[in-house]
Amino acid sequence: MRHLSLLVIATLLLSACGFHLRGAGALGDSINNVYVSSDNIHAPLSRTLRDRLKSHKVALLDTPEEQATILYLHPEKMDRSLLSLFSTGQVAEYELNYQVTFEVKLPGQEARLYSFDLSREYQDDPNAVLAKSREMNLILDEMRKQAADRIIRQLGQLSQTPL
Repeated sequence: MRHLSLLVIATLLLSACGFHLRGAGALGDSINNVYVSSDNIHAPLSRTLRDRLKSHKVALLDTPEEQATILYLHPEKMDRSLLSLFSTGQVAEYELNYQVTFEVKLPGQEARLYSFDLSREYQDDPNAVLAKSREMNLILDEMRKQAADRIIRQLGQLSQTPL
């Protein structure tokens, strides 16, 4: 009985302070329809974002509508910086930098431009080129998923912010 009462008290305290699990309820009720546009609708970030929005039960529109949220993805930018070298002079480690820029237009509001960067360290091994190439693709996919989730959180914040 004592454990149950502690659990109830902890739950009430967490909900009273505004705590939410990350990703839970990221989008408010005001965002039901979204039109996603980009220079390349088949780009990996565009596809990932569409999949994430579908998982949040958001209707994706084929054409922009007046009462819909319009999201425009600018081309993603990815570069890498040298972090360290082996004693032989070959690259040992890179830093992958991934930049995302997007515009959001909520119904009845002006479009707003947002941008953010994600970075990861990546160790290179000249003896395992194929495996490292696959690893880099996995890291990029993970960064795109993080970027899509961050865009969705931004949409959720915008939908809850009054004019």
